[in-house]
Amino acid sequence: MWEDFKKFALKGNVVDLAVGVVIGSAFGKIVSSLVADIIMPIIGLLIGKVDFKSLHYHGIMYGNFIQNTFDFFIIAFSIFIFIRLISKLHFKKKQEEIVEEAAVETTEDVLKDIRALLQEKK
Repeated sequence: MWEDFKKFALKGNVVDLAVGVVIGSAFGKIVSSLVADIIMPIIGLLIGKVDFKSLHYHGIMYGNFIQNTFDFFIIAFSIFIFIRLISKLHFKKKQEEIVEEAAVETTEDVLKDIRALLQEKK
Protein backbone atom coordinates (compact mmCIF):
# COMPACT_ATOMS: atom_id res chain seq x y z
CA MET A 1 0.00 0.00 0.00
CA TRP A 2 2.87 2.40 0.84
CA GLU A 3 4.49 1.76 -2.55
CA ASP A 4 1.22 2.50 -4.35
CA PHE A 5 0.86 5.74 -2.39
CA LYS A 6 4.43 6.79 -3.25
CA LYS A 7 3.80 6.10 -6.94
CA PHE A 8 0.61 8.16 -6.80
CA ALA A 9 2.09 11.04 -4.78
CA LEU A 10 5.22 11.33 -6.88
CA LYS A 11 3.50 11.17 -10.26
CA GLY A 12 4.12 14.20 -12.43
CA ASN A 13 0.46 15.23 -12.44
CA VAL A 14 0.16 15.27 -8.66
CA VAL A 15 3.34 17.30 -8.24
CA ASP A 16 2.21 19.70 -10.99
CA LEU A 17 -1.15 20.07 -9.28
CA ALA A 18 0.50 20.82 -5.93
CA VAL A 19 2.71 23.46 -7.53
CA GLY A 20 -0.33 24.92 -9.28
CA VAL A 21 -2.25 25.17 -6.02
CA VAL A 22 0.61 26.94 -4.25
CA ILE A 23 1.21 29.34 -7.13
CA GLY A 24 -2.55 29.89 -7.53
CA SER A 25 -2.85 30.75 -3.87
CA ALA A 26 -0.04 33.28 -4.05
CA PHE A 27 -1.39 34.68 -7.31
CA GLY A 28 -4.85 34.96 -5.73
CA LYS A 29 -3.39 37.10 -2.95
CA ILE A 30 -1.75 39.39 -5.49
CA VAL A 31 -4.95 39.80 -7.46
CA SER A 32 -7.00 40.28 -4.27
CA SER A 33 -4.63 43.07 -3.28
CA LEU A 34 -4.96 44.55 -6.77
CA VAL A 35 -8.74 44.56 -6.41
CA ALA A 36 -8.86 45.83 -2.81
CA ASP A 37 -6.03 48.35 -2.97
CA ILE A 38 -6.12 49.67 -6.52
CA ILE A 39 -9.26 48.83 -8.49
CA MET A 40 -11.89 49.34 -5.77
CA PRO A 41 -10.54 52.74 -4.68
CA ILE A 42 -10.63 53.88 -8.32
CA ILE A 43 -14.20 52.59 -8.69
CA GLY A 44 -15.03 54.33 -5.41
CA LEU A 45 -13.73 57.62 -6.79
CA LEU A 46 -15.66 57.22 -10.02
CA ILE A 47 -19.02 56.30 -8.49
CA GLY A 48 -18.91 58.21 -5.24
CA LYS A 49 -16.78 56.28 -2.73
CA VAL A 50 -19.06 53.26 -2.53
CA ASP A 51 -17.70 50.45 -0.40
CA PHE A 52 -19.52 47.26 -1.31
CA LYS A 53 -18.54 45.57 1.95
CA SER A 54 -20.48 48.09 4.01
CA LEU A 55 -23.75 47.38 2.17
CA HIS A 56 -26.24 45.39 4.21
CA TYR A 57 -29.95 44.95 4.79
CA HIS A 58 -31.11 43.96 8.27
CA GLY A 59 -27.87 42.11 9.01
CA ILE A 60 -27.63 40.44 5.60
CA MET A 61 -24.21 41.41 4.30
CA TYR A 62 -24.99 41.34 0.59
CA GLY A 63 -22.27 43.93 -0.06
CA ASN A 64 -19.61 41.48 1.09
CA PHE A 65 -21.05 38.93 -1.33
CA ILE A 66 -20.87 41.49 -4.15
CA GLN A 67 -17.25 42.28 -3.27
CA ASN A 68 -16.28 38.59 -3.16
CA THR A 69 -18.02 37.99 -6.49
CA PHE A 70 -16.17 40.94 -8.01
CA ASP A 71 -12.88 39.59 -6.63
CA PHE A 72 -13.64 36.14 -8.02
CA PHE A 73 -14.26 37.39 -11.55
CA ILE A 74 -11.07 39.43 -11.58
CA ILE A 75 -9.04 36.52 -10.19
CA ALA A 76 -10.62 34.04 -12.63
CA PHE A 77 -9.98 36.35 -15.59
CA SER A 78 -6.38 36.93 -14.50
CA ILE A 79 -5.74 33.19 -14.16
CA PHE A 80 -7.39 32.61 -17.55
CA ILE A 81 -5.03 35.12 -19.20
CA PHE A 82 -2.02 33.62 -17.39
CA ILE A 83 -2.92 30.04 -18.42
CA ARG A 84 -3.58 31.16 -21.98
CA LEU A 85 -0.12 32.73 -22.22
CA ILE A 86 1.51 29.63 -20.74
CA SER A 87 -0.41 27.40 -23.18
CA LYS A 88 0.74 29.46 -26.16
CA LEU A 89 4.35 29.25 -25.01
CA HIS A 90 4.01 25.51 -24.43
CA PHE A 91 2.39 25.04 -27.87
CA LYS A 92 5.26 26.89 -29.57
CA LYS A 93 7.77 24.72 -27.71
CA LYS A 94 5.95 21.54 -28.83
CA GLN A 95 5.94 22.75 -32.44
CA GLU A 96 9.68 23.40 -32.27
CA GLU A 97 10.24 19.88 -30.90
CA ILE A 98 8.13 18.37 -33.69
CA VAL A 99 10.09 20.28 -36.32
CA GLU A 100 13.37 19.12 -34.75
CA GLU A 101 12.17 15.50 -34.67
CA ALA A 102 11.07 15.66 -38.29
CA ALA A 103 14.41 17.14 -39.32
CA VAL A 104 16.30 14.34 -37.58
CA GLU A 105 15.12 11.75 -40.12
CA THR A 106 17.95 11.31 -42.60
CA THR A 107 17.91 10.34 -46.24
CA GLU A 108 19.32 7.01 -45.21
CA ASP A 109 16.28 6.39 -42.99
CA VAL A 110 13.91 7.24 -45.83
CA LEU A 111 15.74 4.90 -48.19
CA LYS A 112 15.54 2.11 -45.62
CA ASP A 113 11.80 2.65 -45.33
CA ILE A 114 11.39 2.55 -49.11
CA ARG A 115 13.46 -0.65 -49.31
CA ALA A 116 11.31 -2.25 -46.60
CA LEU A 117 8.13 -1.32 -48.49
CA LEU A 118 9.51 -2.73 -51.73
CA GLN A 119 10.49 -5.97 -50.01
CA GLU A 120 6.94 -6.27 -48.58
CA LYS A 121 5.46 -5.95 -52.10
CA LYS A 122 7.64 -8.84 -53.40
